[in-house]
Amino acid sequence: MEIQPQPLTQEAFAPFGEVIDVPSEPGRTYYEEALGNLRPNARPSLSLAVRAETPDRPLKADLLERHEYSSQTFVPIDVARWLIVVAPHATAGGPDLAGLKAFIATGKQGVTYKPNTWHHGLTVLDKPGRFAVFMWRVGGKGDEEFVPVAPFTIRIP
Repeated sequence: MEIQPQPLTQEAFAPFGEVIDVPSEPGRTYYEEALGNLRPNARPSLSLAVRAETPDRPLKADLLERHEYSSQTFVPIDVARWLIVVAPHATAGGPDLAGLKAFIATGKQGVTYKPNTWHHGLTVLDKPGRFAVFMWRVGGKGDEEFVPVAPFTIRIP
């Protein structure tokens, strides 16, 4: 299977979460979905991530992850374009690859994955990228799950 990424827009991404647009004007914008937590004993977790750019063209993928009980938010600090690959949770369990979507985000766009949204690992495209990452954790099972999937290819423009 091969998928072609589309530009990241709130409308296209809405089934999977929320797009966070880094403001260019003074003021404040609230992103309420960025705080999704389904476990009362989970604590907030803020981390910083640096990722090397991915030179692979096309990109081959065979692993997806999810955070069943927590949203996960990526806010760009110093990023060019980056890739977002998502899939809904299948009724029978695991990722529903028939609903697989890919998006290209700019360095001024972040995202919040809703709890239980399957996604590919953080992938930056044109230069190394730095992100702030927010999620909820209990420090055990359920914080994150990784599953192998049938290989697919992403055509990166």
